[in-house]
Amino acid sequence: MTWASWTTTGVFAAAGGVPTDEVGRVHGDLSLHTTWTDGQAIVTVQYSGSSDWYTITGSPVPCASERESRDLHQEVVEAVRSGDVTAVLRRGNRGHHMAR
Repeated sequence: MTWASWTTTGVFAAAGGVPTDEVGRVHGDLSLHTTWTDGQAIVTVQYSGSSDWYTITGSPVPCASERESRDLHQEVVEAVRSGDVTAVLRRGNRGHHMAR
């Protein structure tokens, strides 16, 4: 089984925060983590310095390759900063994520 993961810390969420399955929206200084395994990317978020991780609504996202999942992780980081995380994950779930 092939897998990879990425974590980005110190991401400040734009107005509206980040929707999660477990606790609703989270706001402020966040860390994002993506794990790619079995052809999908699982994207989670936590308050920086916390030990609890929450699934971002719309995750997991189908990703055919490690590269595609890395690109998705970076897109999610940028979307958290700009306030449009849901659109990025929805696009991925429809299979329209960047082809590489």
